[in-house]
Amino acid sequence: MGCIEELKYETIISHASFKECREYVKEHFKERIEVEPGFKIFDSYIIGIPPILVGIEGDAVVFPYTKPCHGTFLLRIESSDEVDRLRKKR
Repeated sequence: MGCIEELKYETIISHASFKECREYVKEHFKERIEVEPGFKIFDSYIIGIPPILVGIEGDAVVFPYTKPCHGTFLLRIESSDEVDRLRKKR
């Protein structure tokens, strides 16, 4: 899939805590999947303090992404392939 920086993404929250990202996903998305640190989304490892929640809305994935030296961001990326892969994880 490639580097997340090369994908078209929307930043929902910037410079957030892991808890802020988790609470946002919990409050705004009916479809959620809990993943462990080290889980790969878009070929990138997700880091954070469990539980890490990933939201799904239509063909979009919403997840926390930590950029070293920049902090944690909650991103939204359209990808039906990644949504299908996440749904199979359940």
